[in-house]
Amino acid sequence: KPAFALRCRKQSSMRYALDLVKEHQADACVSAGNTGALMAMAKVVLKTLPGIDRPALVSCLPTINHQPVYLLDLGANVSCDAETLFQFAVMGSVLCEAVTKKQHPSVALLNVGSEEIKGNGQVQQTAQLLTHTPQINYQGFIEGNEIYCGNVDVIVCDGFVGNITLKTSEGIARLLLHQLRQGLTQGFFVRLLAKMLAPSIQSVLRQMNPDHYNGASLIGLRGIVVKSHGNADETA
Repeated sequence: KPAFALRCRKQSSMRYALDLVKEHQADACVSAGNTGALMAMAKVVLKTLPGIDRPALVSCLPTINHQPVYLLDLGANVSCDAETLFQFAVMGSVLCEAVTKKQHPSVALLNVGSEEIKGNGQVQQTAQLLTHTPQINYQGFIEGNEIYCGNVDVIVCDGFVGNITLKTSEGIARLLLHQLRQGLTQGFFVRLLAKMLAPSIQSVLRQMNPDHYNGASLIGLRGIVVKSHGNADETA
């Protein structure tokens, strides 16, 4: 548990790595350990940025129009109030602008519908906060089937929704890869065609491979921390 790790695991490799970042002996920490423990330790050792209450896990996902979309939170904070979600939106917007150099990146809230009346209390309150913040290019609500369309630059949700979304997407990607590989080995002409199209097929497979999107950054800290899947292999 995070509290136990914080009190009793000060000699762990995770804690050593974070201490090295704090002491500027390392530029970043990459960990495949427990997410809750990593967040708790990072928050205590590195501290959060001014105005930020909780760090958030964010990752860059591929889209149909080849423009990346930043999704947060991916599991660091299972339960969030409106103020926390608002802070995530600010961090996501700043991150996207810094990395992509895109001015006023568009921000949306992940919701069960795009209509203004949809969503729970936290989402509704967050929408009000973002609507009255002109520095954020808020675009309203977005549904799950639009995540990979590339219509917005940043998508915000709590860690419960974000983690399920990410892992469901990874499962679907693996299913598609499995079915594609199976389909390309059935029949002489299919195998011949696959051999001719091998470079293009390999390019598609690489883009769909979840291992290419393994790392999620724990932003909002005074240091760089990257969370890897616990079941990641050496390639990931």
